[in-house]
Amino acid sequence: MGFIPARQTAMSLDPALRSRIETLLQSNRVVLFMKGEPNAPQCGFSAKAAGALNALLPQGYAHIDVLSNPDLREGIKVYGEWPTIPQLYIDAQLVGGSDIIEQMAGSGELHGLLGLPAPDRSPPKLSITPAAAQMLRDAVANAGENFAVQLEVDARHNVRLQLAPVDADAVAVEIDGVRVQTDWINARRADGVSIDWADDERGRGLVITNPNAPPPVQSIAPEQARERVSAGSLRLVDVRPADERAIARVGVAFDTFDAGTDALESLPKDTPLAFLCHHGGRSAQAAEHFRQQGFTQVYNVIGGIDAWADLDGSIAKY
Repeated sequence: MGFIPARQTAMSLDPALRSRIETLLQSNRVVLFMKGEPNAPQCGFSAKAAGALNALLPQGYAHIDVLSNPDLREGIKVYGEWPTIPQLYIDAQLVGGSDIIEQMAGSGELHGLLGLPAPDRSPPKLSITPAAAQMLRDAVANAGENFAVQLEVDARHNVRLQLAPVDADAVAVEIDGVRVQTDWINARRADGVSIDWADDERGRGLVITNPNAPPPVQSIAPEQARERVSAGSLRLVDVRPADERAIARVGVAFDTFDAGTDALESLPKDTPLAFLCHHGGRSAQAAEHFRQQGFTQVYNVIGGIDAWADLDGSIAKY
C-alpha cells in the first residue's frame, strides 16, 4: 500500500500554521493526529488507530489531540489534503487514516515502515469447555452460512465475543468445531483465555477468564499502608486536592495528582501503589484506573484519611 505523500500545494493554509505542522513532523518520526489521547480516544476511528500503534510502539509516540487544537484539526486536513481524523505520519509522510493503519498493521507493512519484525500471526492459545463449544456451535449455526466467532481483547484486557462473517485473512483457530477468528493484536492478548458456559449461582451465560488481565485492586488497612510506606515497600498516592490535604495530611511520604498522572503512569508496572482519599471512594476509582493501565500491585486504603486519623491523633477529621 505504501505511503501517501503529503501534498504541499494547498494555498489556503496559514504559513505560520504550516510551519508549526512541519516542525511537529520533523521533530517526531511518528505523529498521530487524533481525537483524544492514545489511552483515552474520543472516537472509534481514533481508538482503532491508537490501538494499532499502542501495540506496535508501547514505548510511545507523538500524538496530537485535535479536539484541544482546533487550528491543527483543520490545518492538518489542508496540509495533507486528507479530510478526516485520525491521520498518521511517519518520517513526515502521510500514511493515512484508521482503515489504512489497520490494514497495514495486519499485513505487516506498517511493521516494516517502523523497522519492526513482522507480526506474530500464530493463532491464540485458547481453551473452550465442551458446554461452551456446544453453545457457540449452536449460535453460529443459527446465524447462517459462513459465520464464525469473532474475538476481541481490548487494551484493558476485556474480552468480547460476537458472531461475524468468516474472514479468510483473519488469524483463526478451530476448537471442537468452533472457528474463532481475530487479528494479530488480539491474538497475542488472547493467549491463555478460557471460555466456559455457566448455568448456576453465577448466572447463565459464557464465563470468560483472561489470565493476562492485571490482578484486581486490593484493600489495605491504614496501619499496614503506613508501615509499608515507611519501610519503602509501597508508594502512597493521595488523590485529594490540595485544599483537602491542607486540612488533614498523613505523616508519611506521598505523591499527588497535582501535576497530573503522567509521572506515576510511567513507573514500572510492578510498582506497588496505594491510593488514599477522604473515605475511600475517589481512591478506589483512581486505583482501578491504574490497574487498567497494567499495574499489578494496586491497593485502596480502607476508610481513607478518616480511618488513618484513628491511628494518628494529630490528623484532623473533617
